[in-house]
Amino acid sequence: MSGALGRIVGRLWLRRTLRFRISSVATAVTLVVLLLLAVQTSRLIGPLLVSAADAQLQSILDDAVADVRTGVTPADSPVGVRTRVLDTAGSPLDALGPPPLDQADIRTLKAGTPVLRTQDDPPLRWLGTVATAPDGSQRLVVVGTTLTGYFAAESRALNWLVGAALLGSAAVGLATWFSVRSSLRPVERLRGAATRLPPGRRLPLPSAHDELRSLAAALNGLLARRDEASDRLRRFTGDAAHELRSPVASIRVQAEVAVANPDPDLAHEVLADVVHESERLSSLVEGLLTLARSDAGELPDPMPVDVVTAAREAVARLGDAGPVVSVSAPSGACWVSAAPAEVDLVLDNLLRNAARHARAKITVTVLARAKSIWLVVDDDGHGVAEEHRARVFDRFYRVQDDRARTSGGSGLGLALVAEIVRRRGGTVNVAESPEGGARFQVRWRELQT
Repeated sequence: MSGALGRIVGRLWLRRTLRFRISSVATAVTLVVLLLLAVQTSRLIGPLLVSAADAQLQSILDDAVADVRTGVTPADSPVGVRTRVLDTAGSPLDALGPPPLDQADIRTLKAGTPVLRTQDDPPLRWLGTVATAPDGSQRLVVVGTTLTGYFAAESRALNWLVGAALLGSAAVGLATWFSVRSSLRPVERLRGAATRLPPGRRLPLPSAHDELRSLAAALNGLLARRDEASDRLRRFTGDAAHELRSPVASIRVQAEVAVANPDPDLAHEVLADVVHESERLSSLVEGLLTLARSDAGELPDPMPVDVVTAAREAVARLGDAGPVVSVSAPSGACWVSAAPAEVDLVLDNLLRNAARHARAKITVTVLARAKSIWLVVDDDGHGVAEEHRARVFDRFYRVQDDRARTSGGSGLGLALVAEIVRRRGGTVNVAESPEGGARFQVRWRELQT
């Protein structure tokens, strides 16, 4: 029951404005602190009255003790102060009647400790000490006074302080309300400007170098990333539509030719072209799906994969047609944590890309260095110019705008390589090869066995 009530109160509290919540918390904290101070301060009123009375009584007691030691009767006390001379048992020796002290009080006063009798009305404060008369007898000299208004002072002080605490907390609440309102007004203006902001524009930065300026700068960064993502999505969608349109249009044209010319010899050629374009279309769609799954964070479970074995198998899949491919790798295994299909896809795309541009030679190197496994693919082709190296791994980006089936490719292979390697915590880059062409370097984190 209490848990449900707490959740309801929590929901109601969170529905309130930030200004209301901050002001409420500031008022409540101030009220609690001031009330505690009021209670503690009111309790100090009594000790202050007692301390003031002690200062007066001590001087009178010193004079009375001096008189007793010289055998002189103590002089009359000021109004409101009683001076008594007793024996050590507490019996009066000054013919003034028994003092309003019990035996416990007598013992306390003989020890030199003051006595406060709050049970009397008004309370009485007594100071005492033992003095030696000229005949050698011991006398207990005590002085006392009434603490008129002792309890009333504490009560009135508490009332006044509680009232001051209420007024003070109310003042703090109002001040906090207006202060927070004033502080949040620039945020409200910033929010309004953000809602009316046209595409491509940014929020103006406040002149003051404060938290609001940092917030505006962070929002501008977010808007920049949003615009960049929107532009990238538009480019990706347009390129994907263009890439899909080409094989689909080719298949349609070939089918229309086959329908218009029902020649068995021509039909076989048309079907071969349709199969080729279908494979190209299937590869493109599979690449798009792989990128979409990677963007959504859907990765297969990793397992140990030997990059050396995977590289040799990828070279075997490439076949003997085209450039000569050599593999340089350690005699042992080089294990990384990834999905086998991912490593195969990386190798196949890098090798096909190298085969497309190499003149006569491709070198595949696997290295184990400093808790990392490096895969390096070199070719002796024309290489990648430095101005293209930063974008060569972008989706549908081509160094040469060639979309022919024989040399252009789909523009997704290197993007798939970069995305897959990055998702596993690795890196990929392109540089100049010692063979004169391009060098693609992939780094995976080594699997610790």
